[in-house]
Amino acid sequence: MSSPDSKQNPAVASVVSGGGSGGTQGPTFEDAIKRLSEIVQTLERGELPLEESLRLFEEGVRLSRTSQDKLEGAQKRVEELLGLDRDGRPRTTPFDTRGDRED
Repeated sequence: MSSPDSKQNPAVASVVSGGGSGGTQGPTFEDAIKRLSEIVQTLERGELPLEESLRLFEEGVRLSRTSQDKLEGAQKRVEELLGLDRDGRPRTTPFDTRGDRED
């Protein structure tokens, strides 16, 4: 299944194959960024045929979207933990001040 070009350049074979585990959750954020960096470096060299470049570009777009989704999810979690709304204002929640606690 490997192309002649990937036999000539092992780094290309690694980048094209994805090197990931076929899990449904996808790569971690760090792995996606690392892979995206590899793809960018490979494409910037300009040594690949058009079809292989397009496959790598498509993979890069998917990784970029995945990374962005993970960043947005992390940002929402941080906002929840800090108690901030979307505009960065402190979120307030009414609470019972009667002191009727059951110990």
